[in-house]
Amino acid sequence: MTSDPLAPLDLAFWNIESAEHPMHLAALGVFTAHSPTAGAHAADLLATRAAAVPGLRMRIRDAWRPGGLLQPFSFGGAAREPAPDFDPLDHVRLHAPAADFQAAAGRLMERPLERGRPPWEAHVLPGEDGVSFAVLFKFHHALADGLRALTLAAAVLDPMDLPARGPRPAEPARGRLPDVRRLPALLRGAVSDAGRALDIGASVAVSTLATRSSRALAAEPSGTRRTAGVVVDIDDVHVIRKTVGGTVNDVLIAVVAGALRRWLDERGDGSEGVAPRALIPVSRRRPRAAHPQGNRLSGYLIRLPVGDPDPLRRLQTVRAAMDRNKDAGPHRGAGAVALLADHVPALGHRFGGPLVAQAARLWFDILVTSVPLPGIALKLGGHQVTEVYPFAPLARGQSLAIAISTYRGRVHYGLVADAEAVPDLDVLAAAVTEEVSALITACGP
Repeated sequence: MTSDPLAPLDLAFWNIESAEHPMHLAALGVFTAHSPTAGAHAADLLATRAAAVPGLRMRIRDAWRPGGLLQPFSFGGAAREPAPDFDPLDHVRLHAPAADFQAAAGRLMERPLERGRPPWEAHVLPGEDGVSFAVLFKFHHALADGLRALTLAAAVLDPMDLPARGPRPAEPARGRLPDVRRLPALLRGAVSDAGRALDIGASVAVSTLATRSSRALAAEPSGTRRTAGVVVDIDDVHVIRKTVGGTVNDVLIAVVAGALRRWLDERGDGSEGVAPRALIPVSRRRPRAAHPQGNRLSGYLIRLPVGDPDPLRRLQTVRAAMDRNKDAGPHRGAGAVALLADHVPALGHRFGGPLVAQAARLWFDILVTSVPLPGIALKLGGHQVTEVYPFAPLARGQSLAIAISTYRGRVHYGLVADAEAVPDLDVLAAAVTEEVSALITACGP
């Protein structure tokens, strides 16, 4: 496998990272455990399979040579290349039994990935209850966007039990790469269900340029992290959508706005007049092209109606704003910011990265990203995934990030926060559930 230069947006993610704000995305999968040794077996299986996945062997290395006529702006860039001394045991780690998977995930989210080797990790957390274990997958954003990270993670899980039109392929031998060639087709269905305009998902960001923001949504970096997870029944989301109209994503974004309102009021910060701007990144990657590395992103901008006391009106406002953005297309407004990265020389990304990171707090202060998951059961060593919580990077100046994934009829919200700035993350998590209930009630019988 040859060297692969980082695309401009990948290079931007690589260079805005700092010790206090690592730029990795992650997912916490909770599995059923058939025996007390299930976690240890899972760790062995992950290491064995990772050795056979080419994308997991790729490190990112600085490139300081001129690019020539075809790549005149590559000086100062970086490239992916196979790590000559790759050892999966450096990336797959078995931890002591954990009583609280989210508490353990928060501590692990604090730690930047080691930049000298392939930037990913899989942390196996046996449960103290003996009936479950969890795996926290971490991927640097320069290595993969959400769909690419899902493809890499699927390569170390069990072969997917996909509906087959012909005879089912034989089970691969242990240690061989599972057959994930049909994953892009499966993801195509998930993408369609999530909404054509949003492609693989959405991110929500609250800007300090809004009518009024909140000090709770911005913080000086402490380098600490706390995570929380919330599960919502997708049937409830569909009840709301069918009553009010719009898309599932409209409802999920409106739930974020309502939860923020409840949380701000509960902590005494007040939500009156708060109407922050939301950035909705849109993937430019097509599911058939799920395997190429790197990020393919554009985006929308909307204003979150946090200050509106009526839950249905909040949803209607979100829906109208999303409709306007879809009509305009993802290459205008916020989307142009990601596209501009393509026109910045590599050296500009390298030396401008810290400035971009500093400017993030002026542009937005909460990120919510969503990646659809396959509609079939995910397994590892025969142990089924029961919960999947995605986690987004926490950029400089941000105190909170929210990620969303739908899996097996349930919506999973993954919350990441600066632990010092948001010690009451559990209050916000509870507010997500309360907001869904409020919308159901508002929709009537």
